[in-house]
Amino acid sequence: MSRTITNELLLDSLKTAVLILNQELVIQYANNAAESMFELSKNQLHNQPLLQFLVNDDLKTERLRHAIEHHESYTEGELQLIFSTGRHCVVDAIISPFDRCDTPALLLELIPIDHQRKLYLDNQHWAHHKAAKELIRGLAHEIKNPLGGIRGAAQLLGKELHDEELKEYTTLIVEQSDRLRNLVDRLLGPNAVPKFRMQNVHRIIEQIRTLISLECGDGVSVERDYDPSIPDMLLDEDMLQQAVLNIARNALQALEGRGNISFVTRIQRQQMIYGTRYPLCVEIKIVDDGPGIAEEIRDTLFYPMISTKSDGSGLGLSIAQSLVEHHQGKIEVESWPGHTVFSILLPINRQESTS
Repeated sequence: MSRTITNELLLDSLKTAVLILNQELVIQYANNAAESMFELSKNQLHNQPLLQFLVNDDLKTERLRHAIEHHESYTEGELQLIFSTGRHCVVDAIISPFDRCDTPALLLELIPIDHQRKLYLDNQHWAHHKAAKELIRGLAHEIKNPLGGIRGAAQLLGKELHDEELKEYTTLIVEQSDRLRNLVDRLLGPNAVPKFRMQNVHRIIEQIRTLISLECGDGVSVERDYDPSIPDMLLDEDMLQQAVLNIARNALQALEGRGNISFVTRIQRQQMIYGTRYPLCVEIKIVDDGPGIAEEIRDTLFYPMISTKSDGSGLGLSIAQSLVEHHQGKIEVESWPGHTVFSILLPINRQESTS
């Protein structure tokens, strides 16, 4: 086996994307991991300018050229690459100049950190979300107990009063107590026992798609892209419908009467959901091309009472998360201007998929 073939086999076995660039930052070599990252074949990458495939300049073109000219190595952490296809990828980059056939060249190593970072953030957000839910649950019960006493006392007082004007005050106390109790019940989230049965996930999503199509105006198109290979699975129809509807209505409101919403389903394999690996999952995506989610609320998006709308309760996504968690699933989100995706991951039991 020649040395060239051995080197190529070693490079192709790496999980790190490796590119060799010439002085004009034109790609001279790409390994298998680079093919996967760029979603292009080696032939499509070869002899093409690197910047042709990237929208942003996080790699800093001038610094790359400076590294070749002055033979300086350096590293960059957590760079966000935006590909011309619209995909995003977060990487650590190692830049190493070298001479290739007596000509200056650049070895560019791109190490994806999305997976490890996502697992860490998922676990962190889940822990924070769980702690917030427990805090709210305890607070809600503390509110409900005296609230019931206030309501009962107001009712008794109202029966004793003969002045209709004074009765209006006790009626107001009862009405406001009921309003607060309803709010507290919503904060506590769904408490019904899930009613699981074998369901076609597309039938459930299609009902939501039809409803959203009726609610939106002519300026919004509602599309679908379903994977027909997804088997029937154990679902609570009402819970899943409510979760998808809450997310879809948020997307519709974000579009403000103009744009696109897509419902997409896919099979995903070997997915981690809150520390447990599931060999087979269904992924439901609700995609919109609205303005994106403000960065300052992205990490707390699923917390109760968090909302960007002046008249919003901030409970829609929190409730959706709770409903999905009843299915041992989770909701993920990625967002930037012009592209927001909420992904619902639901594990498929092997017995379900073969029944």
